[in-house]
Amino acid sequence: MYDVKSMRAEEFISDEEIRETLAYADANKDNEALIDEIIEKAKQRKGLNHREASVLLACEIPEKVEEVYRLAEQIKKDFYGNRIVLFAPLYLSNYCVNGCVYCPYHLKNKHIARKKLTQEEIVKEVTALQDMGHKRLAIEAGEDPVNNPIEYILECIDTIYSIKHKNGAIRRVNVNIAATTVENYRKLKDAGIGTYILFQETYHKESYEKLHPTGPKHDYAYHTEAMDRAMEGGIDDVGLGVLFGLDLYRYEFAGLLMHAEHLEAVHGVGPHTISVPRVKHADDIDPAAFDNGISDDTFAKICALIRVSVPYTGMIISTRESQEVRERVLPLGVSQISGASKTSVGGYAEPEKEEEVTSEQFDVSDQRTLDEVVNWLMKLGYIPSFCTACYREGRTGDRFMALCKNMQILNCCHPNALMTLKEYLEDYASEETRKIGMELIDRELEKIPNPKVKQTAYEHIHDIAEGKRDFRF
Repeated sequence: MYDVKSMRAEEFISDEEIRETLAYADANKDNEALIDEIIEKAKQRKGLNHREASVLLACEIPEKVEEVYRLAEQIKKDFYGNRIVLFAPLYLSNYCVNGCVYCPYHLKNKHIARKKLTQEEIVKEVTALQDMGHKRLAIEAGEDPVNNPIEYILECIDTIYSIKHKNGAIRRVNVNIAATTVENYRKLKDAGIGTYILFQETYHKESYEKLHPTGPKHDYAYHTEAMDRAMEGGIDDVGLGVLFGLDLYRYEFAGLLMHAEHLEAVHGVGPHTISVPRVKHADDIDPAAFDNGISDDTFAKICALIRVSVPYTGMIISTRESQEVRERVLPLGVSQISGASKTSVGGYAEPEKEEEVTSEQFDVSDQRTLDEVVNWLMKLGYIPSFCTACYREGRTGDRFMALCKNMQILNCCHPNALMTLKEYLEDYASEETRKIGMELIDRELEKIPNPKVKQTAYEHIHDIAEGKRDFRF
């Protein structure tokens, strides 16, 4: 039976409830009176439940879909302003004992290059990332209790935080590793991580077990209940995601929202982020082998409906997606993107040579440098943000959500974004990017509504030009 507050995966992600939801959506996809009622509810900025959102996903009435897009764009502005947070992934190791059929790291793949970074190599990688201007990393590692034990992950986090090169520093380390125990989540919390990220891949249990035929990840319940254990272990911010293309997207969409509703109901705070990756080509993996791929139009609709349904949650688009696709979905709700990403183990300090056997997890569609991404974002009217202030000021979990739900972004996150952008412009930007950025900062400072905050931000921007760093509200 479906129970949003249950701690059992098959009860808070109920297959029966999802099937009933999809049937309800099919029955009402042309019910304009109900659709209008759902859209009116969404305009209250309190979100939608999985059943309401599924009706809008099934709806194909052009003017209603356009209304959802316009609403998603407005909600994005209300909650996140025009900031886009930038980060980079850092793959520590691709040793893995699982048999996931969609991932080239699977145990049976004998021709992928297996690598594991030493602490000395991590210093080189992080120094290279700092020299680009990155302040926020998401570390990734395959599941292998021998090669990648929790002690190795903790040592890597400690190393990353210890590296200070010129004006560079990694101020937030998010962690994307396999489901683990409450005790290990406590260790990650004590290590000072930001968000714990774990993609569900698929919420359809039967498909999940077929896609993960061997290894510890085969256990659907243990994997799906990981976020509850992470929160029990003291981690305030968790990030959800499904890999669109593995199963039917409407099923996944409903399951994803049910998971968010569960976290809110049990822990009082929903997911800090939601990621929306799609299956991409990789070594030993052909995305055409999965017959549930979604079009760019459907992908854009999903992004808009996530923003409308969980307005407080950050949404992440990775470099799996092309510049064109990212540009399309940025206004629909995306608040974080990666820049200049490498999905190989290492590869920032010394990129893998073309003739080498690759260690990449998937092909990167957006190959631009970080400076090119920053330049592009500003030309589109966005503020590229390297801010980590909330995490470092203790505004995590329900404290961040309260700030976001009260739409206090312009008095806090907005000036923080401008100050971190100023740091980037002073230390790393090309001449053209710096010129565009300085003009943008001048315009955006005027939008800060609180006079005292505005004056302080002006002073900090000046101080950054004089060589000082790391101001934050």
